[in-house]
Amino acid sequence: MKVLLLKDPKDKESGPDPYIQELGLYRFEATLIPVLSFEFISLESLFEKLSHPESYGGLIFTSPRALEAIKICLKEKSKNEAWSKSLKQKWNTKPVYVVGKATASLVEEIGLSPQGEKSGNAEKLAEYICSSTYFSAPSKCTSICWEEQLPIEISRTVPKPSEAGC
Repeated sequence: MKVLLLKDPKDKESGPDPYIQELGLYRFEATLIPVLSFEFISLESLFEKLSHPESYGGLIFTSPRALEAIKICLKEKSKNEAWSKSLKQKWNTKPVYVVGKATASLVEEIGLSPQGEKSGNAEKLAEYICSSTYFSAPSKCTSICWEEQLPIEISRTVPKPSEAGC
């Protein structure tokens, strides 16, 4: 039986899409149709905050989209140089929390060391962070979020242009 799977395909580098594999085991023939895209906003504000690690106690990444936004920022030569020369090292002296394994691998790609990748969801990550010895005293931690207002919105979900006429 044929089914439509309304989601973006998995990155080619991470192997076959697990949904297509699982559905195939039950003799379903899945066709992926991407219906959403992500529009990055506030990138200057994002990099401005990343440029002041002394103002924060750590980073919390709740989505791979946040890392995509940072990678876009780092494509600019001057920002990449600032990141490589000192910012990356300064952030590596602070905890960098992530909600899952996909986000953790992207954090590693920009040279940071993630913690909490086994949490799997925001509630468990919050418990992990609260139990951390680093945050036993009050500290300011910036949450680099996707579609959340804490403290900066960096992307929004929009229909794929080709699918908008549905």
